[in-house]
Amino acid sequence: MTATEKNGRESLLARFFRPVDIASLAAFRILFGALLLVSVVRFWANGWIRDFYITPSLHFHYFGFSWVSPWPSWGMYAHFVVLGLASALVMVGLFYRAAAVVVFVAFTYVELLEKATYLNHYYLISILSFLMIFLPLHRAASIDAWRNPALASQTAPAWAPFLLRFQIGVVYVFAGIAKLGPDWLLRGEPLGIWLSAHTDIPLVGPLLAERWVARAASLAGAAFDLTVVFFLLHGRTRRFAYAAVLGFHFVTGMLFPIGVFPWIMSASALIFFPPRWPRDLLARLSRRFAAPNVEAVVSSLSPRPIGRWQRIGMALLAAHVIVQIALPLRHFLYPGNTAWTEEGFRFAWRVMLVEKLGFVELRVHDHETGRTIRVEPSRWLTPLQAKMMAQSPDMILELAHHVAAEHARRGKHVAVYADAWVTMNGRPSRRIIDPSVDLTTVQDSLRPKPWILPLDDGSAPDTTASASY
Repeated sequence: MTATEKNGRESLLARFFRPVDIASLAAFRILFGALLLVSVVRFWANGWIRDFYITPSLHFHYFGFSWVSPWPSWGMYAHFVVLGLASALVMVGLFYRAAAVVVFVAFTYVELLEKATYLNHYYLISILSFLMIFLPLHRAASIDAWRNPALASQTAPAWAPFLLRFQIGVVYVFAGIAKLGPDWLLRGEPLGIWLSAHTDIPLVGPLLAERWVARAASLAGAAFDLTVVFFLLHGRTRRFAYAAVLGFHFVTGMLFPIGVFPWIMSASALIFFPPRWPRDLLARLSRRFAAPNVEAVVSSLSPRPIGRWQRIGMALLAAHVIVQIALPLRHFLYPGNTAWTEEGFRFAWRVMLVEKLGFVELRVHDHETGRTIRVEPSRWLTPLQAKMMAQSPDMILELAHHVAAEHARRGKHVAVYADAWVTMNGRPSRRIIDPSVDLTTVQDSLRPKPWILPLDDGSAPDTTASASY
């Protein structure tokens, strides 16, 4: 390495460790903890703890996490009490590090319990709560800092807000890239299907059934996701971009059942503002509040030498950045339309990209008697599980293995085949799984799955498809 390259690297590291105002990080902690607490209360109030984790006799697992299983019923309720308490502790900044660890472990455990409940914002919460374990978000506006003045600080290293900006930016950018396809850009789907379900809205309702509205809204949505991060990063456009963030997420939150995702993104996007924005806001709201001149404190600080642990930390940060960029791109390793096959689809910020409905019937063949019977998945599944399973090949495979295991416990050796039909984004129903493949002979893996049939985009409907959805 030349002296110039070494000096350039040292300069970059120095910029990452340059002190900045900690106020925006403290505000992020408070808002994140508050929204997560609201989410826990929603789960309890809506009966989702019972419906999602206690009632089902079978749970669908993520690849590599089949060992994760729910607590007994009382344990699940206790688990959410602990998660809610830890969220409150993060919000107020009490025992922050321990509380952040509990939030990450407890929330991610709940997420891993049931694949049928996967949502992008659950994944985002897991990532953010993991990062918060290592971020110094409790050094200001926290009970920890009040109890221990030696912990309190008006500054934080610049890499902390950078990391949060990157993580939020990844969501928007890859959500926009995922929309650069013919369904979204040319057909205006699935937005056309969803908007047409809201024609009863006063004044604008009839317009939502128009195809040109769906296409225009699709183009606007893709443009928003692809550009909003860059506008948020620039001072001249930041306020207008944030107003667009609020408007966009308010509309999507009102029209579509996507939980707290709009509010998490609206709150998180504040991290793109200058680090002192909470102090400026408080100063405007209350004349009694005098915002300290943190910039003067920063300018008076002497640069600290970059030590070994700081370099290791930056290497880990770089590894995280690489993983977060690589995961959404992994679907390019799979053949065909991955919105159809769902290979590499989860954990990739492919937000609001498809509307799928499916019908599945299993054929169970007894090798000893030669008898074949047809079984309905609803025998083992809740309505939500049945709906999500019917459109997801990997979940159909897991159900087939469960059915085979049920028969094996009764001393029967069976083969299980699937008659599975799916309609995606308004297309005619198509068969998604090869009906001649005994799914008990197939093991789930990360490799391409040849037993998933490719999407046939022909215009003529398949007359053999079942019409029951």
